[in-house]
Amino acid sequence: MKPKILIVEDEPTIVDSIQYALETDGFDVSCLSSGIPVMQLLSGKNMDLIILDIGLPDINGLELCKEIRKLYTVPIIFLTARADEVDRVVGLEIGADDYVVKPFSPRELTARVKAVLRRVSNSKTSAPLAGAFQSKTFQIDESKRRISYFDMPLELSRYEYKILKTFIQRPGRVYTRDQLMDLVWDEPEASMDRTVDAHIKNIRAKLKSINSETDPIVTHRGTGYSLKEGL
Repeated sequence: MKPKILIVEDEPTIVDSIQYALETDGFDVSCLSSGIPVMQLLSGKNMDLIILDIGLPDINGLELCKEIRKLYTVPIIFLTARADEVDRVVGLEIGADDYVVKPFSPRELTARVKAVLRRVSNSKTSAPLAGAFQSKTFQIDESKRRISYFDMPLELSRYEYKILKTFIQRPGRVYTRDQLMDLVWDEPEASMDRTVDAHIKNIRAKLKSINSETDPIVTHRGTGYSLKEGL
């Protein structure tokens, strides 16, 4: 079965070039020129990946990504004309899987689509078969890619999930940024130290929203990060 890709982009020439490149490589492509209809489409049709323009005419792509992440874990690649590091960090922090700056080569984007789908496939095949890991305060449901904290499900992006799972399975162990990138990203050389910091900041905020302890659950120790022991 062909992987299903959704393109959400309002510039017809860009849509045409991406659609042609993806369909030539064997993908099943759907297209929307605005963001509002995306949630309705996802409620009735499974997508394997979304290519999402940030500068849509009806809704900001970053805001749409947040809405998608409340219900779906479908991989998302952002398209944008903004190349600043801060923009990239924000995009990854709210749940995007990759970030492509315009102008770009359709072949490059197709390669990135394949790389993200490979990462998703590898994470599924390397995870333990249905079952759950439990500690005193955390529960990991591998089959649903979900982590609960004090029995409350956390809304985590793909990378937040993998980082927190790494901490939970080895509480007290200190991981450097480089180690986390090697463990969580299949292409760590394409990521930045600040990306790890942004994800951990997000994880801390989500944990604190459920249990506002004085000391952070994920702590910065020396040259790296770790989860407090005894949890």
